[in-house]
Amino acid sequence: MQFLLAGIVAVPLLGAAAALLPAPPGLKGRSPDQAVLRHGVTVTAVILLAAIVLALGFDHDQPSRMQATTDITWIPALDVRIHLGIDGISLPLLVLTALLTFLCALYSYFKMPSGPSPKAFVALLLVLESGTLATFAVLDLVLFFLAFEMVLIPMYFLIARWGGEGRQAAAWKFILYTLLGSVVMLLGLLLIGVKAGTFDMVALATDNGRGLTTSVQVIAVLAIGLGFAVKTPMWPLHSWLPDAHTAAPTVGSVLLAGVLLKMGTYGFVRILLPITPDGMRTFAPYLAAFAVAGIIYGSLACLALARPGGKGDLKRLIAYSSVGHMGFVLLGIATMTPTGVNGALFANIAHGLVTGLLFFLVGAVKDRYGTADLDTLAGATGAALYGRAPRLGALLAFAAVASLGLPGLAGFWGEMLALFGAFEPAEGLSRPAFLTFMAIGAFGTLLTAAYLLVVVRRVCMGGPRPAGETAIADVQGYEFAAWTPLVALTVLAGLWPAVLLGLTDPAVQKLLAGGTQ
Repeated sequence: MQFLLAGIVAVPLLGAAAALLPAPPGLKGRSPDQAVLRHGVTVTAVILLAAIVLALGFDHDQPSRMQATTDITWIPALDVRIHLGIDGISLPLLVLTALLTFLCALYSYFKMPSGPSPKAFVALLLVLESGTLATFAVLDLVLFFLAFEMVLIPMYFLIARWGGEGRQAAAWKFILYTLLGSVVMLLGLLLIGVKAGTFDMVALATDNGRGLTTSVQVIAVLAIGLGFAVKTPMWPLHSWLPDAHTAAPTVGSVLLAGVLLKMGTYGFVRILLPITPDGMRTFAPYLAAFAVAGIIYGSLACLALARPGGKGDLKRLIAYSSVGHMGFVLLGIATMTPTGVNGALFANIAHGLVTGLLFFLVGAVKDRYGTADLDTLAGATGAALYGRAPRLGALLAFAAVASLGLPGLAGFWGEMLALFGAFEPAEGLSRPAFLTFMAIGAFGTLLTAAYLLVVVRRVCMGGPRPAGETAIADVQGYEFAAWTPLVALTVLAGLWPAVLLGLTDPAVQKLLAGGTQ
C-alpha cells in the first residue's frame, strides 16, 4: 500500500513528462493531438483506479491511524523527510482529486478548450493533479509547502493560455494573491519547525502544541492561516476567485473549485488545529466572524448578479457562491469541536462534487448559447432549458438544489453539522458569540436558496423555441459520462452520510485530542 500511495503522487509527473514527448507511431490515432488527449485520459484513469484500490485496501476499522506510510530521509541537516501517509481525513480528498481530474481529462478529450497545443494542456493538468494529491498525502511541513505551491504555476497557465476574456489579468491576480499568502505561510511553517525541532506533522500533532509557547502559536496561526485563508478563499481575501473562475476554461473552474480550494481548509485541519491549538483558540472567534461574513457577502453578491438587469455572469455567480459555501467550512473548523470539524470536512467533499458539477453544466450552457450572461440567457424567450434541452435543465436544477442544501443530498449535512458545532463550541470559546454566528449562518442558507432558485427560474424556464430558431443539443454522451459520477455521489453522500463520517470522525477525534486516542 505504501508503494501504491507513492505511485499515486509520482505517476502524474511521469505522465506529464511523457505527454511532452512525440507519440509512438502506432498510438497516434487520427492525429498527435488526439493521442496526447487520450494519454491524459489514460494516466488519470490509472490514478483514479489506484486511488480506489487504496480506498478499498484502507483499514476502515482504524481510520485514525496513518496508513500506507513512506518515511525516507531527504535533507538530514534540517530533518526534512519524504513522509507520506493517509488517514480518514485525507483519503476522501485524495479520491475526490483523482476522480475530478479524470472527469476533466475525459471531458477535454471530447471538448478541448481553445488555446495552444494539447501537449502543454495535458502536461499541466497532470502536474496540477500530482501537486494536489501530494498536498493531501505528505506529512512533512516543508514537503507540504512545496506541494501546496506546486499547483500554482499549472493553474496560472491553464487560466492564462486556455481561458476566456480577461484571462491574463485574472491569471496574474490569482498568482499574486496566492504567492503573497504563501510567502507569509512559509515563515509560519519554518517558525514551527525551528521552535519544535522537527517538521514532522505526525510528531507535531501528537505533541499538540506542548513544545510551542502560546506566543509562538499565535504568530504561527496568524502567518500560516493567512496563506490558507487566501487559498480557501476567506472573505475579504477572496477577490481573486470570481475573476479566475470567470476567465478559466470549464475544466479549470471545475478543478479550482473542486480541488484547489480544499487545500486551504485541509491545512487548517491537518496543521493548525492539532499543532497550534492555543493559537487557534485565540483566533477562532475571528475566523468564525470572517466565515459568516463570507456566507452573507457571497449570498448577497449572488443575489445581485441573479436579479434582472444585474449583468451577472453565471460562472461568476457560482464563484461567489463558493465564497459562501467555504464560509460554512471555516465556521465548522472555528468551532474546534468534532461535530464542527466533521461538518467542515463533509462540506468540503460536498462542495467539490456539487460545484464541480455546476461548473461543468454552466460550461455546457455557455458552449451552446455562446454566453454565460444571465440577462442574455433569460432575455426574449430565455434559455428555457426545460423545453429546449430538458436533460440539461434537469441536471442544472438538480445541482442547484444540491448546492442550496436540500435534505437528502450531499450539500445538507456539512452545513448542518457546522451550524450544530457552532451551537456548542469548544471549551474556552464564547458560546453567545458562536450562537450569533450560527444564527447568521442559518440566515445565509435562506439567501443561498433564494439566489439559486432565481437562477433556475431564469435559465431553465421560458417560452417555447421560436419557429426557425436552431435547436440546441441536449446532454451528449461524453457529458453524460463526465457528469453521472458526480450526480451519483451527491445522492449517495446525502442519503448515506455515515460512509464519509465513519472515516473522518475517528481521525478528527484523535487530531483534536493530540493523538492520544
